[in-house]
Amino acid sequence: MTDDKNGRPGDEGPEEPIIRDKRRIDPETGQVRQPAAESGAPEEGAPDSGFIQAEGPDVETSLTDADLAFLSGQTSADELAAERLADLQRVTAEYANYRKRTEANREIERERAVGEVVKVLLPVLDDLDRAEKHGDLTEGGPFAAIATKLRSNVERVGLKPFAAAGEEFDPQVHEAIFQQPSADVEKPTIADVVESGYYLGSTLLRAAKVVVAVPNG
Repeated sequence: MTDDKNGRPGDEGPEEPIIRDKRRIDPETGQVRQPAAESGAPEEGAPDSGFIQAEGPDVETSLTDADLAFLSGQTSADELAAERLADLQRVTAEYANYRKRTEANREIERERAVGEVVKVLLPVLDDLDRAEKHGDLTEGGPFAAIATKLRSNVERVGLKPFAAAGEEFDPQVHEAIFQQPSADVEKPTIADVVESGYYLGSTLLRAAKVVVAVPNG
């Protein structure tokens, strides 16, 4: 009988695995390897780009052209550092611009939301202005105290009134509801304010309604 330990005639042991180093960069020298076919000639139908087709993750995909040039000795460390510094400065500038745009948009949205709420109070402020012109808000009276508190609270959120008699008329922020000729002015001037205009921060919330004095002739 044949001893099982000796194996059967013709049987061979397991084949040894073949390991091929397909890394683009030589780990010992740090140099870029030149592609070389194992048989001395490229196989038929194989790409002639000169790159080794790796089965696993390609190391080259994580390296830029500047990295490969530095590893191959085509550029110096100072040149690579200068390029990295330029990249860092560009990214820093882009991030700073992004932050500015985000903060500006956030402020605009805040003013818009506050403006929607404050617009409801504008008719009340108009009534207080009219009452003050007619002398109904006597100093020390209860209504005068309420008017002072309301005006101070809306100013705290950024609401600011504008337009006064004697100011130059600006069609961008003033709405002329009446014009009257006058020999006392040389250019259109506000003669009376019917309704005050309001800014909320830098946003024009409402134009002022005014009577405009215009030069004769």
